[in-house]
Amino acid sequence: MARPRLTHVSEAGQARMVGVAGKPPTLRRARAAAVVRLLPAAARLIADRQSPKGDVLAAARVAGIMAAKRCSELIPLCHPVALSRVAVELDVDAAAGLVRIETLAEAVDRTGVEMEAMVAASVAALTVYDMLKSADRAMSIERVVLLEKSGGRSGHFRRKPDGDRG
Repeated sequence: MARPRLTHVSEAGQARMVGVAGKPPTLRRARAAAVVRLLPAAARLIADRQSPKGDVLAAARVAGIMAAKRCSELIPLCHPVALSRVAVELDVDAAAGLVRIETLAEAVDRTGVEMEAMVAASVAALTVYDMLKSADRAMSIERVVLLEKSGGRSGHFRRKPDGDRG
């Protein structure tokens, strides 16, 4: 199999920001997900809106949106993009001790929004952890993944439902 070309590495092996000025702006969409695994009792605090720090879901939603907007400040070679939409949805399964997070990022721009969607999912998950760490310090953030992306030259990607690579 041919080795993939790394666009953020020069021929000399140096990190670089890819030039996108010659690319036409197109609609770019990306969906990502993350899972927070925690004690069922801690998950129940979220579901019942009883967390001592306040509404965990509202805080995580806003944190994810804010993080997507600042993605290029966090990821060194990421271009700033003019996001037109960011959505963060959280689902609590208290019995299983899970918080499932799914994010969507959209822009009409010259480069994709995969990183924005994944940063939103990651920061939303970290916010859940921060707000509930007093109830469960052993929480884990698992499986931050790109679910789907569209727009641009590389075309459409969709992760297979069983979690395997697309």
